[in-house]
Amino acid sequence: MSEQVRLVIADDQAMIRAGLRLVVETAAAGSITVVGEASDGAEAVAAVQRLRPDVLVMDIAMPRLDGLAAARQVLAGPRPPKVVLLTMFDTDEHLHAALRLGVSGFLLKVSPPEQLVDAVRIAAAGDALIDPAVTTRVIASFAARPEPVAPPALDTLTGREREVLEQLVRGLSNAEIGARLLMGEATVRTHVGRIFTKLGLRDRVQAVVYGYEAGLVRPGG
Repeated sequence: MSEQVRLVIADDQAMIRAGLRLVVETAAAGSITVVGEASDGAEAVAAVQRLRPDVLVMDIAMPRLDGLAAARQVLAGPRPPKVVLLTMFDTDEHLHAALRLGVSGFLLKVSPPEQLVDAVRIAAAGDALIDPAVTTRVIASFAARPEPVAPPALDTLTGREREVLEQLVRGLSNAEIGARLLMGEATVRTHVGRIFTKLGLRDRVQAVVYGYEAGLVRPGG
Protein backbone atom coordinates (compact mmCIF):
# COMPACT_ATOMS: atom_id res chain seq x y z
CA MET A 1 0.00 0.00 0.00
CA SER A 2 1.28 3.45 -0.84
CA GLU A 3 1.48 6.14 1.85
CA GLN A 4 -1.33 8.01 0.10
CA VAL A 5 -4.55 6.00 0.39
CA ARG A 6 -6.67 6.01 -2.78
CA LEU A 7 -10.39 5.82 -2.04
CA VAL A 8 -13.57 5.23 -4.06
CA ILE A 9 -16.93 6.16 -2.49
CA ALA A 10 -20.14 4.40 -3.60
CA ASP A 11 -23.61 5.53 -2.51
CA ASP A 12 -26.80 6.06 -4.51
CA GLN A 13 -27.39 9.48 -2.93
CA ALA A 14 -25.25 12.30 -4.34
CA MET A 15 -25.52 14.31 -1.11
CA ILE A 16 -24.25 11.37 0.94
CA ARG A 17 -21.30 10.93 -1.42
CA ALA A 18 -20.52 14.63 -1.19
CA GLY A 19 -20.72 14.48 2.60
CA LEU A 20 -18.43 11.46 2.81
CA ARG A 21 -15.93 13.11 0.48
CA LEU A 22 -15.97 16.27 2.60
CA VAL A 23 -15.46 14.28 5.80
CA VAL A 24 -12.51 12.39 4.34
CA GLU A 25 -10.84 15.38 2.72
CA THR A 26 -11.29 17.50 5.87
CA ALA A 27 -10.30 14.98 8.54
CA ALA A 28 -7.62 12.98 6.70
CA ALA A 29 -5.28 15.95 6.27
CA GLY A 30 -4.30 14.90 2.75
CA SER A 31 -3.43 11.30 3.63
CA ILE A 32 -6.54 9.95 1.82
CA THR A 33 -7.50 10.96 -1.71
CA VAL A 34 -10.95 10.31 -3.16
CA VAL A 35 -10.15 9.14 -6.70
CA GLY A 36 -13.69 8.26 -7.79
CA GLU A 37 -17.37 7.93 -6.95
CA ALA A 38 -20.16 5.51 -7.90
CA SER A 39 -23.95 5.75 -7.62
CA ASP A 40 -24.69 2.01 -7.56
CA GLY A 41 -22.95 -1.34 -7.13
CA ALA A 42 -22.31 -1.90 -10.81
CA GLU A 43 -20.61 1.49 -11.11
CA ALA A 44 -18.59 0.66 -7.98
CA VAL A 45 -17.27 -2.55 -9.54
CA ALA A 46 -16.37 -0.70 -12.74
CA ALA A 47 -14.70 2.12 -10.80
CA VAL A 48 -12.55 -0.36 -8.88
CA GLN A 49 -11.47 -2.06 -12.11
CA ARG A 50 -10.65 1.28 -13.72
CA LEU A 51 -9.10 3.21 -10.82
CA ARG A 52 -7.52 0.45 -8.68
CA PRO A 53 -8.13 2.17 -5.32
CA ASP A 54 -6.73 0.94 -2.01
CA VAL A 55 -10.13 1.12 -0.30
CA LEU A 56 -13.77 1.10 -1.43
CA VAL A 57 -16.34 2.64 0.93
CA MET A 58 -19.79 1.49 -0.16
CA ASP A 59 -23.39 1.63 1.03
CA ILE A 60 -24.88 -1.85 1.41
CA ALA A 61 -28.29 -0.76 0.04
CA MET A 62 -27.99 0.43 -3.56
CA PRO A 63 -29.89 -0.01 -6.85
CA ARG A 64 -28.95 -2.28 -9.78
CA LEU A 65 -26.34 -4.15 -7.75
CA ASP A 66 -26.44 -3.88 -3.96
CA GLY A 67 -23.34 -3.39 -1.85
CA LEU A 68 -23.15 -7.02 -0.82
CA ALA A 69 -23.22 -8.33 -4.41
CA ALA A 70 -20.78 -5.64 -5.49
CA ALA A 71 -18.41 -6.50 -2.64
CA ARG A 72 -18.52 -10.15 -3.67
CA GLN A 73 -17.49 -9.23 -7.23
CA VAL A 74 -14.82 -6.77 -6.12
CA LEU A 75 -13.21 -9.13 -3.60
CA ALA A 76 -13.17 -11.98 -6.12
CA GLY A 77 -11.21 -9.89 -8.62
CA PRO A 78 -7.44 -9.53 -9.02
CA ARG A 79 -5.65 -7.31 -6.49
CA PRO A 80 -8.91 -6.31 -4.78
CA PRO A 81 -9.13 -3.20 -2.62
CA LYS A 82 -10.23 -3.35 0.98
CA VAL A 83 -13.99 -2.90 1.31
CA VAL A 84 -15.74 -0.91 4.04
CA LEU A 85 -19.54 -1.17 4.04
CA LEU A 86 -21.95 1.44 5.37
CA THR A 87 -25.32 0.41 6.76
CA MET A 88 -28.41 1.71 8.52
CA PHE A 89 -28.69 -1.70 10.24
CA ASP A 90 -29.46 -4.25 7.59
CA THR A 91 -30.58 -7.80 8.30
CA ASP A 92 -28.37 -10.16 10.30
CA GLU A 93 -28.10 -12.38 7.22
CA HIS A 94 -26.56 -9.54 5.23
CA LEU A 95 -24.13 -8.72 8.03
CA HIS A 96 -22.98 -12.31 8.32
CA ALA A 97 -22.65 -12.72 4.56
CA ALA A 98 -20.57 -9.55 4.26
CA LEU A 99 -18.27 -10.57 7.10
CA ARG A 100 -17.76 -14.00 5.56
CA LEU A 101 -16.81 -12.33 2.28
CA GLY A 102 -13.96 -10.60 4.04
CA VAL A 103 -15.00 -6.96 4.14
CA SER A 104 -12.59 -4.86 6.17
CA GLY A 105 -15.11 -2.64 7.88
CA PHE A 106 -18.74 -2.20 8.80
CA LEU A 107 -19.94 1.23 9.89
CA LEU A 108 -23.29 2.78 10.66
CA LYS A 109 -24.13 5.86 8.61
CA VAL A 110 -24.65 7.70 11.89
CA SER A 111 -21.13 6.89 13.10
CA PRO A 112 -18.88 9.86 13.99
CA PRO A 113 -17.02 11.25 10.95
CA GLU A 114 -13.61 10.44 12.43
CA GLN A 115 -14.61 6.79 12.62
CA LEU A 116 -14.95 6.66 8.84
CA VAL A 117 -11.45 8.06 8.40
CA ASP A 118 -10.13 5.57 10.97
CA ALA A 119 -11.87 2.71 9.14
CA VAL A 120 -10.32 3.70 5.80
CA ARG A 121 -6.84 3.97 7.29
CA ILE A 122 -7.17 0.71 9.22
CA ALA A 123 -8.50 -1.14 6.19
CA ALA A 124 -5.71 0.19 3.98
CA ALA A 125 -3.19 -1.02 6.55
CA GLY A 126 -4.59 -4.55 6.27
CA ASP A 127 -6.72 -4.70 9.41
CA ALA A 128 -10.42 -4.14 10.04
CA LEU A 129 -12.79 -1.89 11.98
CA ILE A 130 -16.39 -2.76 12.78
CA ASP A 131 -18.76 -0.39 14.54
CA PRO A 132 -19.24 -1.59 18.14
CA ALA A 133 -23.02 -1.51 17.72
CA VAL A 134 -22.75 -3.81 14.70
CA THR A 135 -20.37 -6.12 16.57
CA THR A 136 -22.79 -6.36 19.50
CA ARG A 137 -25.66 -7.26 17.18
CA VAL A 138 -23.70 -9.91 15.30
CA ILE A 139 -22.41 -11.56 18.48
CA ALA A 140 -25.92 -11.56 19.97
CA SER A 141 -27.20 -13.38 16.89
CA PHE A 142 -24.45 -16.00 17.26
CA ALA A 143 -25.51 -16.51 20.89
CA ALA A 144 -29.05 -17.34 19.74
CA ARG A 145 -27.90 -20.06 17.33
CA PRO A 146 -27.86 -23.81 18.04
CA GLU A 147 -24.64 -25.38 19.34
CA PRO A 148 -22.06 -25.01 16.55
CA VAL A 149 -20.13 -27.88 14.99
CA ALA A 150 -16.38 -27.38 14.58
CA PRO A 151 -15.33 -27.60 10.90
CA PRO A 152 -12.68 -30.21 9.98
CA ALA A 153 -10.20 -27.50 8.94
CA LEU A 154 -9.88 -26.48 12.59
CA ASP A 155 -8.01 -29.75 13.22
CA THR A 156 -5.23 -28.64 10.86
CA LEU A 157 -4.12 -26.01 13.38
CA THR A 158 -1.38 -26.72 15.88
CA GLY A 159 -2.15 -26.24 19.55
CA ARG A 160 -0.33 -22.91 19.57
CA GLU A 161 -2.11 -21.72 16.44
CA ARG A 162 -5.44 -22.58 18.02
CA GLU A 163 -4.52 -20.55 21.12
CA VAL A 164 -3.61 -17.58 18.93
CA LEU A 165 -6.87 -17.90 16.99
CA GLU A 166 -8.89 -17.96 20.20
CA GLN A 167 -7.32 -14.69 21.33
CA LEU A 168 -7.70 -13.15 17.88
CA VAL A 169 -11.40 -14.03 17.88
CA ARG A 170 -11.73 -12.27 21.24
CA GLY A 171 -10.55 -9.08 19.54
CA LEU A 172 -6.98 -8.88 20.81
CA SER A 173 -4.27 -7.20 18.74
CA ASN A 174 -1.05 -9.01 17.85
CA ALA A 175 0.76 -7.17 20.64
CA GLU A 176 -1.92 -8.12 23.17
CA ILE A 177 -1.88 -11.76 22.02
CA GLY A 178 1.90 -11.83 22.38
CA ALA A 179 1.71 -10.43 25.91
CA ARG A 180 -0.97 -12.92 26.94
CA LEU A 181 0.69 -15.97 25.37
CA LEU A 182 4.27 -14.89 26.16
CA MET A 183 5.58 -14.68 22.61
CA GLY A 184 7.02 -11.95 20.41
CA GLU A 185 4.75 -9.90 18.17
CA ALA A 186 6.62 -11.13 15.06
CA THR A 187 5.93 -14.73 16.12
CA VAL A 188 2.25 -13.89 16.57
CA ARG A 189 2.14 -12.42 13.05
CA THR A 190 3.67 -15.64 11.70
CA HIS A 191 1.06 -17.75 13.50
CA VAL A 192 -1.76 -15.48 12.26
CA GLY A 193 -0.53 -15.81 8.67
CA ARG A 194 -0.43 -19.60 8.93
CA ILE A 195 -3.91 -19.67 10.48
CA PHE A 196 -5.32 -17.58 7.63
CA THR A 197 -3.69 -19.87 5.06
CA LYS A 198 -4.87 -23.10 6.67
CA LEU A 199 -8.44 -21.91 7.19
CA GLY A 200 -8.73 -19.96 3.91
CA LEU A 201 -9.34 -16.64 5.67
CA ARG A 202 -8.62 -13.20 4.21
CA ASP A 203 -8.36 -11.13 7.39
CA ARG A 204 -9.20 -10.79 11.08
CA VAL A 205 -12.88 -10.09 10.44
CA GLN A 206 -13.33 -13.43 8.71
CA ALA A 207 -11.33 -15.06 11.52
CA VAL A 208 -13.70 -13.65 14.14
CA VAL A 209 -16.76 -14.92 12.26
CA TYR A 210 -15.09 -18.30 11.74
CA GLY A 211 -14.26 -18.59 15.43
CA TYR A 212 -17.82 -17.89 16.55
CA GLU A 213 -19.39 -20.13 13.91
CA ALA A 214 -17.00 -22.94 14.83
CA GLY A 215 -17.74 -22.60 18.54
CA LEU A 216 -14.11 -21.82 19.30
CA VAL A 217 -15.33 -18.87 21.36
CA ARG A 218 -18.84 -18.47 22.67
CA PRO A 219 -20.52 -15.06 23.08
CA GLY A 220 -19.99 -13.91 26.64
CA GLY A 221 -17.31 -16.55 27.18
